Amino acid sequence: MVRYGRPMSQPQPIDQRFVSRTPVRPPKKRRNWFGRIIGLIVLLFLLVLISVPLYAWGKIDKVDAMPAGERPAETPGTTYLLVGSDSREGMTPAERAKLHTGNAAGQRTDSIMLLHVPESGPTALISLPRDSYVRIPGHGWNKINAAFAFGGPKLLIQTVEGVTGLRVDNYVEIGFGGFASIVDSVGGVKMCLPKAMKDKDAHINLPAGCQQLDGENALGYVRARKSDPLGDLGRVQRQREMIGAIAEKGVSPATILNPVRYFKLGTASADALTIDDGTGPLDLFKFARGMKAVAGGGDGVTLTVPISDNNLSTPHGSAVKWDNAKAKALFQALKEDKTSGLKAS
Repeated sequence: MVRYGRPMSQPQPIDQRFVSRTPVRPPKKRRNWFGRIIGLIVLLFLLVLISVPLYAWGKIDKVDAMPAGERPAETPGTTYLLVGSDSREGMTPAERAKLHTGNAAGQRTDSIMLLHVPESGPTALISLPRDSYVRIPGHGWNKINAAFAFGGPKLLIQTVEGVTGLRVDNYVEIGFGGFASIVDSVGGVKMCLPKAMKDKDAHINLPAGCQQLDGENALGYVRARKSDPLGDLGRVQRQREMIGAIAEKGVSPATILNPVRYFKLGTASADALTIDDGTGPLDLFKFARGMKAVAGGGDGVTLTVPISDNNLSTPHGSAVKWDNAKAKALFQALKEDKTSGLKAS
């Protein structure tokens, strides 16, 4: 080929000896370390979430609490008997001194409540004042808390079923020390006092207003009676308020998403609780969910059994007399699982 009068040079063949035969490697994939770390954290969180309840379940005390013989028929929904015991069992001398529990032997009930979780409708938490004057099987008329002292959980359940007509499905008991440790495990509980509270017997001196109560002060707050113008009726209101606040904080994201607090709550609850041997993990979960429902802001309702006389003179001292007609209507509504019409009191 000639261009501008000159022959064009032909392309020379490439000498294959000088061609690199090194294979071309694909670019390296970056390892997703961040994703793996997140996955590991999620896995560990799920393990903690599952293992803590399983560990706690094995430590909870279980007792044969249900009475034998004739009992009320089963009803819709689930009814729990919640008992606050003044038992000092398992507490060291230092713990008794710190919580000002004294050294009294035996057990009595500082609080008695019925938690009814209906199949539909609002959950109801009802206080039965410990000085309620009722008939105790085999012991005649006396204050209801004497049933626990006479015959433990079985006689107390038998007494409660006899005076309410309700069947108790599950039993939950918590002692002095256990209550305080649960409060401390969730970092304390916020309570708003309309006025200052000073009670020598309960060993508290609390200012008016909203404040964070630790286990020691929370225990004194729910035990105080003589400093309250309403006496035991005022105390049961504070007990319901406190229990609802503990339940609400216990199942809050601030607790569940904090592994340390979650573990502390699980172990503290296990050490604190006594349940009947027929109560299973799902029953206890349902109980906790019911307690959250009656906390402030929940859709549950809290009330005290209707009272006609809170200073009834009896051979056993001053007692509380129920308004029989109103009390009967209340328990009938619970038997029929009709909690929507109940009003807080």
